[in-house]
Amino acid sequence: MCTPQTVAFRCFRAVVAALIATLVAALLSVAPVTAEPSEPSDASRPQVPVQLAFDHPLNASMAPFVLAQSRGLFASEGLSVTTEIASGSAAAIARVASGESEFALVDLNELIRLRDKPNTPPIKAFFVFFNKAPYAIIARKSRGVHALADIESRTLGVADGDLSIRLWPALARRNGIKPANVKIYKMGAAVREPILAAGQVDAVAGFSYLSAVNLGDRGVLASDLAVFRFSDYGSEAYGLALIVAPAFAAARPDAVRGMVRAVIAGTHLTIKDPVAAIDEVVSRIDGGSREMELERLRSVISDNIVTDEVRRNGLGGIDPVRLERSIDELSEDYKFRKRPQAYDIFDGSFLPPADGRMMN
Repeated sequence: MCTPQTVAFRCFRAVVAALIATLVAALLSVAPVTAEPSEPSDASRPQVPVQLAFDHPLNASMAPFVLAQSRGLFASEGLSVTTEIASGSAAAIARVASGESEFALVDLNELIRLRDKPNTPPIKAFFVFFNKAPYAIIARKSRGVHALADIESRTLGVADGDLSIRLWPALARRNGIKPANVKIYKMGAAVREPILAAGQVDAVAGFSYLSAVNLGDRGVLASDLAVFRFSDYGSEAYGLALIVAPAFAAARPDAVRGMVRAVIAGTHLTIKDPVAAIDEVVSRIDGGSREMELERLRSVISDNIVTDEVRRNGLGGIDPVRLERSIDELSEDYKFRKRPQAYDIFDGSFLPPADGRMMN
């Protein structure tokens, strides 16, 4: 039996149902018009797989590349980067020549020499990472070496495959030193610092940010070290540089430009906060010393990356006239079949404009 209360309740339900149906219809009719397509995130952006070969094991100098990977800078440029450690610059260049690696970080002076070999592909550098080469003579004052000229009549340790010694003839001539008066002691790279620490040689040739820092870990006081950086004595050599496989550069020029932008951004982050950068590097080195690697990084930033030339012209580029002179320096140790020109070695077309490479 229907009471007045039952009729009222049924009417209320009918009214509510009608309101809900009206709202749903309105929403369905409006949604297609107002909805905006979402922008794809970096994670959903198609990634180009590339391999980057390094010519030496991980240390503080590679912090910009570590940050470019860990902070998503490579990914934001559409690059899926894997890394490989090669046994020296020659091996890293060979990987790029064979197509095993699309990119490599190598010593530019080794590239200059290898480009002179028969049947070498026309591999070029496209970004100079070390504006000044880290070549140095590291000596002990307690062995009587206080100035570069003191190296005459002393014993200089040179490791197998050492790159700095190839510019030693030009440096010696420029500074009035007779190389014939310097006794060369050949040794393996693994014993370079131990032999100097033990006093078996008076000095060693090497990289300033490696040997000078490593010797402190072997009990040699900083006050006993004399570090003669080649760049302070007239050498104009550039140092580490990125190279690319010619076929890949031709097929994927945007990927090469993206690599440049990511490395520049990683370099800026490293310079802005070297302590945070080292924390990320050391976490990837078995038994790495945070203090040593931080000292190493600060040396690299001040001596090799942030130079007066970089402050004027920005990261990554070259001065062609200076590069020509550095090739002349190499020619004092190496007889070229056909001397390369600066444009044979470096391609600046992948660099952003100068204002995109200047120091912050």
